[in-house]
Amino acid sequence: MLMESSSASQYTGSLDFGFAFDDANFSDRTLRIEILQELPGPKPDQDDIHHDLARNRKRRRGDALANAEETTGQCDERGLNYRNLALEDLDAHENQEDEAAEMIDESPVVAEIATKQSGHEAAENDEFFSMDYSPSQVKTIHISSPILAAKSPFFYKLFSNGPRESDQREVTLQIQASEEDAFMDLLKFMYSNTLSRTTPSTLLDVLLAADKYEVESCVRFCTISLCKIPMTVESALRYLELRPKLLRGNAVIPLVDAARFFLAASYQDLTKFQDEVLNLPLPGLEAVLLSNTLQVASEDAVYDLVLKWARIHYPNPEERRDVLSLHLRRFIRFPCMTTRKLRKVLTCGDICPDLASKVVLDALFFKAEAPKRQCLGDGPYRRFVERAYKYRPVKVVEFESPHQSCVVYLDLKRGEIEQLFPSGRVYSQAFHLGGQGFFLSGHCNMDQQNAFHCFGLFLGMQEKGSVSFAVEYEFASRIKLNEQFVCKYKGNYTFTGGKAVGYRNLFGLPWAAFVADDSPYFINGVLHLRAELVVRK
Repeated sequence: MLMESSSASQYTGSLDFGFAFDDANFSDRTLRIEILQELPGPKPDQDDIHHDLARNRKRRRGDALANAEETTGQCDERGLNYRNLALEDLDAHENQEDEAAEMIDESPVVAEIATKQSGHEAAENDEFFSMDYSPSQVKTIHISSPILAAKSPFFYKLFSNGPRESDQREVTLQIQASEEDAFMDLLKFMYSNTLSRTTPSTLLDVLLAADKYEVESCVRFCTISLCKIPMTVESALRYLELRPKLLRGNAVIPLVDAARFFLAASYQDLTKFQDEVLNLPLPGLEAVLLSNTLQVASEDAVYDLVLKWARIHYPNPEERRDVLSLHLRRFIRFPCMTTRKLRKVLTCGDICPDLASKVVLDALFFKAEAPKRQCLGDGPYRRFVERAYKYRPVKVVEFESPHQSCVVYLDLKRGEIEQLFPSGRVYSQAFHLGGQGFFLSGHCNMDQQNAFHCFGLFLGMQEKGSVSFAVEYEFASRIKLNEQFVCKYKGNYTFTGGKAVGYRNLFGLPWAAFVADDSPYFINGVLHLRAELVVRK
């Protein structure tokens, strides 16, 4: 008689055979579990063990099961998407995992398949255990080989290569004492499709055991369960290290993505949590830097943070250059950096000179691209998306003749402008002309008659004190990408003491009309502004 499946078994599409677990009436074999107790002395770290296991699995293929058929497969790296994690995404990876299930990387904890004939033959220890382990306990349970073989390619091969006569129905496995609870939970899951213990540490232990013994349904079950449990920074960092340790790492991609999303959200305000971010390990830092919603002053600040982190964690210059060049440089959005900071990248000794030249050249080409191509994300630069910068990036074109001047392009998104109401401001990155630093700022303020709110644009000088600097300026905007900018205001101004000049109502419209959905000034949700400055002698 078949029992109805639980909610977990409904997901895996299997029936609940929990009633048959360790019941001689419903079993055709016995499983002899030899539990190896670690001897006194230096013990390897558990994480290091799992790392070594994953790294050396290919070398140990077939040591325990000589007749196993072997195929190989590789799944492509999936790009990170920081949308809210949907558990249904697991189905998208299921087909990939079905193919990967054919790959036979034998678990090194399997010491032997013991054949029971005239007497029990001595087990041959696996190389992994060496002299540091010795059997301390033996458990024998009744098992149904069809149930276990249906759930696990590992057990399918074990029973296929094992004894076949009626009086030779016992197989032997050796496991570590630290794996006993997780292994027993795994066996019960293969019958019932659910787990009785669902704490994060328990689920993680069972997940590792399920991967080792190729029980993909249990790996998915643990992944779903862990995704539902609130994370901490410590647990998220641990999940990030899972994938390289597993034979079928793609099964835990949703959990890894959720951990990355959690860390990015936890440290979203980089200006507030800079010290905490500097203490993160490499996978944690990468997760934070991947985020498009990272709140930071500018990409220059991101570059400075990465450089500082590398110098703290990698005091050796060669190792630091490797981690920056091979890992972290791809998380820095160089096209969003200022030209002044890009010049410093060229002279940075912590980055390979050839690589530094390449990323700076790519960034400068991006800045020189037509604004239309930048907005549409054409070409190889579509991967460079602006973050939630405190100071908005600008594109600056400088001229030395016939007059010392510059043209500054500033794009503001509709959402950014809408958030300015009723009295907010948004600032651009600094740019330089004639050795002086300037910036643009967009304001939501009242008009001169104090009758309604409107959008204003101002030009400010960074330097304060007795500095005096005279410029000719012009503010312009455009309503179509393929049209020229139309001048709104222009004039002359002499800056002293860090003052600013601009217009409270740049477009001559009330705020509501300016930000309306049918406003002609937003092209694909972006306001395109231009400021032209000429030094007055």
